[in-house]
Amino acid sequence: MTRSVLFDTETTGLEPALGHRVIEIAALELVNDIPTGREFHALIDPCRDIPEDATRIHGFTAQHLLGKPRFDRLCHELLDFLRDDPLIAHNAPFDFAFLDAEFALLQLPCLDPARMVDTLALAKTRYPGLPNSLDALCRRFDIDLSARTTHNALLDCRLLAEVYVELTGGRQRGLLLGLEDGDPRPGVIYRHDGPRTPRRMLPSDEALAAHAAFVARLKDPVWLWT
Repeated sequence: MTRSVLFDTETTGLEPALGHRVIEIAALELVNDIPTGREFHALIDPCRDIPEDATRIHGFTAQHLLGKPRFDRLCHELLDFLRDDPLIAHNAPFDFAFLDAEFALLQLPCLDPARMVDTLALAKTRYPGLPNSLDALCRRFDIDLSARTTHNALLDCRLLAEVYVELTGGRQRGLLLGLEDGDPRPGVIYRHDGPRTPRRMLPSDEALAAHAAFVARLKDPVWLWT
C-alpha cells in the first residue's frame, strides 16, 4: 500500500518572508490515493494581525483565533501525521514555503522538496491554457462546490482529494470479473490506466446467493461459477 498526505493551509498573507503566518492547516491521509478517513485539522493563533484582504478570502480575523494553539504547540503532532510520505497540495510551493517558515522559526528542518506533489502543476500539464484553480477543476470534474463559500482548509482538502483522483487517472477505468489465487470467491478487480494500485471489490454473501438463484433459473447458463 502507498501512503500519501494531501494538505492545505490558510495564512495571514502571501509572503512568509514578510512575517505572514499559518492560521489553519488541514491534512488527509490517502492510501493508494483513496482517503482513509484519518484527518489532521487545526486553527492556529498567528500572534499577529490578519489583514482585511486575507480575511475576505478565508473569513478569519485575529479575534477568531484568540486562544487557539500557537504553531509550536502542535507542530510535532503535525509532523507525526505527515511522516515521510509524499505531500500533495494545490500550488504546493506556496504551502511548503509557509510550513518551512514555521519550522524555521522553531529551528526544525524544512520539508524535503522531493516529497512535493503539486496538483496545480499536474492540472496545467493536462489542461494547458485553461483555468486550473481548485474551483475550476471541481467544475470541470462535476464535483459539488455548494459548501465552498470561503477558503476553508479542511473542505478544500476534501475537494482536492476528489480532484486528485481525476487528475491521476479517474475513479474507475474498467472492471474485470475474476478470481485471485487462493480465493474461492469471485472478485471484481479494479483496473485502470493511471498510476493507481488495483483494488479488489468482493460481492457480499447475500449478493452471491442472489446471483446463484438468478442463474439457476436460466437454461444452460454460460457463466456459472465453478
